[in-house]
Amino acid sequence: MPLPSPKILVNDLKIALNLLTRLPVPAADWSDKDRPSAQAAWAYPIVGLVVAALATVLAMVALWLGVPAPVAALIFMASLVMSTGAMHEDGLADCADGFWGGWEKARRLEIMKDSAIGTYGVLALILVSAARWTLCTQLLAGGAVWAMLLAPVVSRAAMVQVMATLPNARDGGLSADTGRPEQEVMFAALSIAAIAALLVTGLSAIWVLATAALAVFALRQLAKSKIDGQTGDVLGATQQVTEAAVLIALVATL
Repeated sequence: MPLPSPKILVNDLKIALNLLTRLPVPAADWSDKDRPSAQAAWAYPIVGLVVAALATVLAMVALWLGVPAPVAALIFMASLVMSTGAMHEDGLADCADGFWGGWEKARRLEIMKDSAIGTYGVLALILVSAARWTLCTQLLAGGAVWAMLLAPVVSRAAMVQVMATLPNARDGGLSADTGRPEQEVMFAALSIAAIAALLVTGLSAIWVLATAALAVFALRQLAKSKIDGQTGDVLGATQQVTEAAVLIALVATL
């Protein structure tokens, strides 16, 4: 596949930012029918870097002002939530409710589409958010502020892998409308994440990426067994759980 022009690549980045964030960025051009929006998924890790950079700066300023690490970690997480509109957290909650609240595929998908949140969703949000906050606190307290950039990058590359390797579980919805990226797009996203891991952690990137891969494999198999595919909610859950997994690896290796 020939490399797209710089103009197309810039538009891909705009599409990714428009899809995954609430940041005030210029609107993308969606009129190219020969290039579905799924082909912009290579830029998802870059979106992760953008939102992580903003959150990290805020956390660093808070630390400089004398704010304790636990509060700075909370500021970091709040920035991520506001810049993304909590769409990934919403996906995590919907998956937890649907996967364990229904007995067969159609019912699980119905629950996942419902805007109400149930016990499984609340518990999933509490547990994963608490884990992320605890791990971010340890990184900030240990002076590894720069490592905070990595988890949002790798976790968004994980979304692309799931998009490319699992079929859509339903005909409609954000994931189905976006489409499935080609293998080259998936490899580009994974390469960006791998390079970022090497730059941030050196040889420890092996353990960071292996931990992320294990989390993605587990979620992929779970989604396949529960709904025989993926949805936008599954991608959101993938991002949240993989981010927590990367943070665990960072705390363990740095």
